[in-house]
Amino acid sequence: MSKLVIKSFLATLLATTPMSGAHAQASAALKKEVAAGVDARAKLVQEMVDSVFSFQEPGFQEFQTMEYLTAILAKNGFTIQKGVAGIPSAWTATWSNGEGPTVALGSDVDGLLGLSQMPGVPQIKPIVPGAPGHGEGHNAGMPLIIAAALATKDAMTKHNIKGKLMLWPGVAEELLATKAYYVRAGLFKDVDVSIFTHVASSFGTGWGDSGNNGMVSVEYNFKGLTSHAAGAPWAGRSALDGVELMNVAWNMRREHLPLTQRSHYVITNGGGQPNIVPGEATVWYYFREQNFDSIRKLYETGNEISEAAAKATGTTVTRRILGYAAPNHANKPLAEAAQANIERVGMPKWSAEDQAFTKAVQEGLKFKVEPLKTEVEKLSTPDTRGRSLGGGSDDIGDIMWTVPTITIRFPSNIPNMIGHNVTAAIAMATPVAHKGAVAGAKAVAMTVLDAMTTPKLVADAKAYFREVQTKDQKYDPVLTAADQPAIHLNKEVMERMRPELTKYYYDPAKYPSYLDQLGVKYPTLAPIE
Repeated sequence: MSKLVIKSFLATLLATTPMSGAHAQASAALKKEVAAGVDARAKLVQEMVDSVFSFQEPGFQEFQTMEYLTAILAKNGFTIQKGVAGIPSAWTATWSNGEGPTVALGSDVDGLLGLSQMPGVPQIKPIVPGAPGHGEGHNAGMPLIIAAALATKDAMTKHNIKGKLMLWPGVAEELLATKAYYVRAGLFKDVDVSIFTHVASSFGTGWGDSGNNGMVSVEYNFKGLTSHAAGAPWAGRSALDGVELMNVAWNMRREHLPLTQRSHYVITNGGGQPNIVPGEATVWYYFREQNFDSIRKLYETGNEISEAAAKATGTTVTRRILGYAAPNHANKPLAEAAQANIERVGMPKWSAEDQAFTKAVQEGLKFKVEPLKTEVEKLSTPDTRGRSLGGGSDDIGDIMWTVPTITIRFPSNIPNMIGHNVTAAIAMATPVAHKGAVAGAKAVAMTVLDAMTTPKLVADAKAYFREVQTKDQKYDPVLTAADQPAIHLNKEVMERMRPELTKYYYDPAKYPSYLDQLGVKYPTLAPIE
């Protein structure tokens, strides 16, 4: 189809329905064009995926990632705003081609503490022992989004498609600590629809209540009186006693809570040394439940128990919210449009080397052997998922309850790895990750085009959001105006680790891939020294 014919279709597109012949032909031609635009940036995708992997930055410390990705976007005409929502490592990138729909595009960028891992080897082997790493695969998401945005921008410019793109990173998602603050700061107040991505070994999307849990992250700080633990213990009041009594009481209460709840804690400060009665001690809790009301009740129960523990031990307690995540609910019309595009793109064409590497990793780590998937997932719906008894959390939920939003899962990892674990990092700077991100970028770009060129899709998405999703339940986070992002988290770790980590930053000017820079031959099928 010639460019003149495409433009002719576009001229009448706004007056047509999504299923009309004119729309279908123009849409197919444009989608083929943006897919080619993504393919033309496959090398850039590889460089971005490998670079972000090499930075190994945990939540709130994604500064090298920010500088690198925003420089690419600024070079391509996007307006950058750094430090949004009071979070120094957070940013937005916007580009507009005139008045039209605003589509937000985002993905997470943070790593996890202690998960540094050499990519491309079928064994557990850190790059820097004890350092953070991408054991959730968040290094691939924003490269995918950027490739999709650049390809879409080209098509919008060439065919004078009106609309605005707004890109944003999920900072500190592993701490579930920022997206509620993005919403509170108004980052999405002018957004019409939102597309989010997350790494997986599958390729698909879904709509409705995902069945995972919302969550509040809260730190309880107990204060007592120090004293000589042997010479005058009666003069002291142990803050650690308060922490331990709270934990014991919570574990007793847990038996009488709904099956859907998940709660867990770590003692982050238990005192200094045994012969000093601890004057200060801290415990950090995650409280997870399936809806806004039950999250709030679980949080209030924790608060009551903390106060009772303080009274019982002669101490005092204060609390600080470190993060919040709303339950997830994805938009039906958007998900159905995205699913059609995922099926149009299909799974990447895996090579024999990709499959051999996958098998070697699974066998080497004694996981179930399963080849890379060759078929996309069917659309996930409340009926196909069945009843949920709770589970993990993702703070994309805060955006889902603010504007119509979906999550597209893209196939950049290998099956049966453990989440939040070094095993999930092994494939994340290999051809598997690169190919999966390219496929995901195509699906995102096509879905953005659907939103930009089909007013009915945007209207239907908003109607579902208004008349179904938020009809009986509204966004109700436990955050107060006094709560602020916990930007202190992980600062000390990175101040200590960054000088060593910088030695391993990927240099795409010198090496074709990060594996080449690290001296890893692909596919490596046996452990290395």
